Amino acid sequence: MLKTFHRGRHLIWYDDILRDTRQLLKVINELSDADLGQFIEGALLVRARRRAPALPSEETALLLEINQGIPTDLRDRYQGLLEKRDEGALTDAEYAELLESNEQIEAIGVKRIEALAELATIRQVPLLKLMEDLGIQSPGVRS
Repeated sequence: MLKTFHRGRHLIWYDDILRDTRQLLKVINELSDADLGQFIEGALLVRARRRAPALPSEETALLLEINQGIPTDLRDRYQGLLEKRDEGALTDAEYAELLESNEQIEAIGVKRIEALAELATIRQVPLLKLMEDLGIQSPGVRS
């Protein structure tokens, strides 16, 4: 017996969903790291927008800010610079770039924490409870 689902006025076959999902995953697997990062950010935006009608616009804006993340190219370059630093192979220019990248990443983190704190205030829940509800873990510290 085939399973079916109703989506709006359309009947969707379970086998079609599985086939389409497998095809999508094959395409995603072929993406570059940068394109994959953009795809994930886009998918998170779609999910946030789907949930948006049930949320006040202020909460939606805060959730979008919280889910923004660090751009893939910045994160990858920063990681590469950290590895070179750990190997003792950084040039002066790369060290300056590492410091600048660190400041950019910290600024993104500060905006995220501010948005989390504001959302916790709106929802009248402790910050750590909100983070738990959203599946957000405290970041680790790297020396």
